[in-house]
Amino acid sequence: MGRRGGRQDLTPLAKRMRREPTDAERRLWTLLRAKRLNGAKFKRQEQIGNFIVDFVCYDARVIVEADGSHHADRAGDCLRDEWLSSQGFRVLRFWNNQILSETNAVADAILNAVTAHD
Repeated sequence: MGRRGGRQDLTPLAKRMRREPTDAERRLWTLLRAKRLNGAKFKRQEQIGNFIVDFVCYDARVIVEADGSHHADRAGDCLRDEWLSSQGFRVLRFWNNQILSETNAVADAILNAVTAHD
Protein backbone atom coordinates (compact mmCIF):
# COMPACT_ATOMS: atom_id res chain seq x y z
CA MET A 1 0.00 0.00 0.00
CA GLY A 2 1.32 3.44 -0.90
CA ARG A 3 0.71 6.73 0.82
CA ARG A 4 -2.86 7.88 1.30
CA GLY A 5 -4.45 4.60 0.26
CA GLY A 6 -2.78 3.98 -3.08
CA ARG A 7 -1.80 0.55 -4.35
CA GLN A 8 1.79 1.70 -4.77
CA ASP A 9 4.09 4.29 -3.34
CA LEU A 10 4.45 7.08 -5.90
CA THR A 11 6.80 9.15 -3.72
CA PRO A 12 9.83 8.86 -6.07
CA LEU A 13 7.75 10.09 -9.01
CA ALA A 14 6.25 12.91 -6.92
CA LYS A 15 9.73 14.01 -5.82
CA ARG A 16 10.91 14.10 -9.42
CA MET A 17 7.85 16.14 -10.40
CA ARG A 18 8.63 18.62 -7.61
CA ARG A 19 12.20 18.98 -8.89
CA GLU A 20 11.08 19.51 -12.50
CA PRO A 21 7.96 21.73 -12.46
CA THR A 22 6.45 23.22 -15.59
CA ASP A 23 6.40 27.01 -15.92
CA ALA A 24 2.72 27.01 -14.99
CA GLU A 25 3.32 24.85 -11.91
CA ARG A 26 6.16 27.13 -10.86
CA ARG A 27 3.86 30.18 -11.20
CA LEU A 28 1.09 28.50 -9.20
CA TRP A 29 3.50 27.45 -6.46
CA THR A 30 4.62 31.06 -6.15
CA LEU A 31 0.98 31.97 -5.41
CA LEU A 32 0.15 29.03 -3.13
CA ARG A 33 3.28 28.34 -1.09
CA ALA A 34 3.86 29.55 2.47
CA LYS A 35 0.13 30.11 3.08
CA ARG A 36 0.17 33.13 0.76
CA LEU A 37 -3.41 32.58 -0.39
CA ASN A 38 -5.60 33.59 2.55
CA GLY A 39 -3.55 31.43 4.93
CA ALA A 40 -4.43 28.19 3.11
CA LYS A 41 -1.71 25.55 3.37
CA PHE A 42 -1.06 23.86 0.03
CA LYS A 43 1.22 20.93 -0.72
CA ARG A 44 2.51 20.15 -4.18
CA GLN A 45 2.82 16.87 -6.05
CA GLU A 46 1.05 14.85 -3.36
CA GLN A 47 -0.09 11.27 -3.70
CA ILE A 48 -3.77 10.71 -3.01
CA GLY A 49 -4.84 7.14 -3.68
CA ASN A 50 -3.26 6.02 -6.93
CA PHE A 51 -2.82 9.56 -8.21
CA ILE A 52 -0.38 12.43 -7.84
CA VAL A 53 -2.14 15.77 -7.70
CA ASP A 54 -0.35 19.01 -8.57
CA PHE A 55 -1.49 21.00 -5.51
CA VAL A 56 -3.76 20.16 -2.60
CA CYS A 57 -5.13 22.03 0.38
CA TYR A 58 -6.29 19.29 2.75
CA ASP A 59 -8.09 21.67 5.12
CA ALA A 60 -10.32 23.06 2.35
CA ARG A 61 -10.37 19.75 0.40
CA VAL A 62 -9.31 21.61 -2.77
CA ILE A 63 -7.06 20.19 -5.48
CA VAL A 64 -5.57 22.44 -8.17
CA GLU A 65 -4.35 20.92 -11.43
CA ALA A 66 -2.22 22.66 -14.05
CA ASP A 67 -3.01 21.05 -17.40
CA GLY A 68 -1.01 21.11 -20.61
CA SER A 69 -2.27 20.12 -24.04
CA HIS A 70 -1.77 16.41 -23.27
CA HIS A 71 -4.83 16.65 -21.00
CA ALA A 72 -7.21 17.68 -23.80
CA ASP A 73 -10.08 15.20 -24.09
CA ARG A 74 -8.52 12.67 -21.72
CA ALA A 75 -11.11 10.28 -20.36
CA GLY A 76 -8.64 9.28 -17.63
CA ASP A 77 -8.81 12.78 -16.15
CA CYS A 78 -12.59 12.49 -15.83
CA LEU A 79 -12.32 9.17 -13.98
CA ARG A 80 -9.54 10.57 -11.80
CA ASP A 81 -11.62 13.67 -10.96
CA GLU A 82 -14.65 11.52 -10.16
CA TRP A 83 -12.63 9.38 -7.75
CA LEU A 84 -11.05 12.44 -6.08
CA SER A 85 -14.51 14.02 -5.76
CA SER A 86 -15.81 10.82 -4.17
CA GLN A 87 -13.08 11.30 -1.55
CA GLY A 88 -14.46 14.75 -0.71
CA PHE A 89 -12.14 16.90 -2.83
CA ARG A 90 -13.09 19.71 -5.18
CA VAL A 91 -10.86 19.58 -8.27
CA LEU A 92 -10.00 22.80 -10.10
CA ARG A 93 -8.32 22.47 -13.49
CA PHE A 94 -6.59 25.30 -15.31
CA TRP A 95 -4.80 25.26 -18.65
CA ASN A 96 -1.12 26.16 -18.45
CA ASN A 97 -1.58 29.15 -20.78
CA GLN A 98 -4.42 30.40 -18.57
CA ILE A 99 -2.22 30.19 -15.47
CA LEU A 100 0.56 32.10 -17.20
CA SER A 101 -1.57 34.79 -18.87
CA GLU A 102 -4.48 35.19 -16.42
CA THR A 103 -2.70 34.58 -13.12
CA ASN A 104 -4.89 36.92 -11.06
CA ALA A 105 -8.12 35.33 -12.33
CA VAL A 106 -6.77 31.86 -11.53
CA ALA A 107 -5.74 33.01 -8.04
CA ASP A 108 -9.22 34.47 -7.48
CA ALA A 109 -10.88 31.20 -8.53
CA ILE A 110 -8.68 29.21 -6.15
CA LEU A 111 -9.30 31.69 -3.35
CA ASN A 112 -13.07 31.40 -3.89
CA ALA A 113 -12.86 27.60 -3.68
CA VAL A 114 -10.75 27.70 -0.52
CA THR A 115 -12.94 30.25 1.24
CA ALA A 116 -16.16 28.51 0.16
CA HIS A 117 -15.10 25.63 2.39
CA ASP A 118 -14.85 27.82 5.52
